[in-house]
Amino acid sequence: MSTAKSITRLAIFVMVLFTIIRVPAQEAQPATSTQAPLTLTLQDALNRARANSVAFQAALTDQGIAHEDKVQARAGLLPSVNYNNEFIYTQPNGTPSGVFIANNTVHEYLSQGNIHQVIGYTNYADYRRARALEAVARAKAEVAKRGLVVAVVQGYYGLIAAQRKYANVQQAASESQQFLALSQKLENGGEVAHADVIKAQIQFNDRQRDLREAQLAMDKSRLDLAVLLFPDFNLNFTVVDDAQLAPPLVSFDEFVKVAQNRNPDVRASGAGFQAAKFEVASAQSAYFPTLTLDYFYGIDAPHFSAHEPDGTRNLGYAVAATLNIPIWNWGATRSKVVQANLRRKQAQRELTTAQRKLQADMRELYAEAEAAHAELELLKSSADLAAESLRLTILRYQGGESTVLEVVDAQNTLTQARNAFSDGEVRARTAVANLQTLTGTM
Repeated sequence: MSTAKSITRLAIFVMVLFTIIRVPAQEAQPATSTQAPLTLTLQDALNRARANSVAFQAALTDQGIAHEDKVQARAGLLPSVNYNNEFIYTQPNGTPSGVFIANNTVHEYLSQGNIHQVIGYTNYADYRRARALEAVARAKAEVAKRGLVVAVVQGYYGLIAAQRKYANVQQAASESQQFLALSQKLENGGEVAHADVIKAQIQFNDRQRDLREAQLAMDKSRLDLAVLLFPDFNLNFTVVDDAQLAPPLVSFDEFVKVAQNRNPDVRASGAGFQAAKFEVASAQSAYFPTLTLDYFYGIDAPHFSAHEPDGTRNLGYAVAATLNIPIWNWGATRSKVVQANLRRKQAQRELTTAQRKLQADMRELYAEAEAAHAELELLKSSADLAAESLRLTILRYQGGESTVLEVVDAQNTLTQARNAFSDGEVRARTAVANLQTLTGTM
């Protein structure tokens, strides 16, 4: 009996202890809450895209590699310092030099510092070429940056356009539902035929389908933008609709002046042409002599010490100068020069092509921006007129002066006008952003 009571008390004690331990743990768990969506401006989107774009980061990596190539080429113009330690043992044969007569002594210790310098036009040409290639990499990084800007701008305002169209279709669906209710009411009063209700019902069904398609298009636009902006594929964000705040257009002459000075494609092609010219110089420098200078200081003695046992001083210096004059290498140098000239000619063609393309792009993009801005007022006027037309047509329909087909046509016209105005604002904002990619002001 006492054993049963002990077991019961132990069980109660364990339950109480478990409850004491468990309650604080439960209280420590935070209540789940839905995180508010992240609100992004266009500049926020650009900053995130630059941090997460693999292609843009690869361009920055290439720029860093090109910079280090320039540093290494510059180091080739300067003297190098090394400290060499060597011990040579020769089998003795009773003579001071040992078995090998070319050696100095049986035990030879070398411990010398060496200042080494190569003087030739090749190193200089390679350094200038490395500098030009760094400029190419820097310009290509700018090209990648501006290309990323275009992609982000298109995705950003593409999402805004999709959201606006969804809102327009929502409003059109609401209007079609109101018209369906109106036609049913008039039918019940014997004022219109059942055919009008059927037509209104079809219009309402079409708007419901359009609403679903608009939702799908908006979701796709959000997915496309999320891929550009987030490394963890985050869809919990909203964008600020600033399409109506497009900056004014500058004059064409001012735009051309800035674009010609800051265009990275032309800079990349120009730097590539300079690099190709120095590659030709580097190949031609193989025809010229090369001077090599070496300064040695240290010991080269049979004992590893500053003085011999007889007091002779082992520390000292030596200078060596070598002039290498190229004579014949079976046409290898000439072949390299021909290769370099071919690359130089191709680089020159790419430079002229980039200059021509810049001229065409400046005129095309400016004309696009100018047209988009000029059409905004017309699109806004058309949307306002379409809204007024629908209102008047519904009033006439209620008075029996218009048909259901006229109402449906007015509804469709209003939806198209609203979408066209939304597209027009986005088009104008995107056109300005494209201009800014040429001028480098974004």
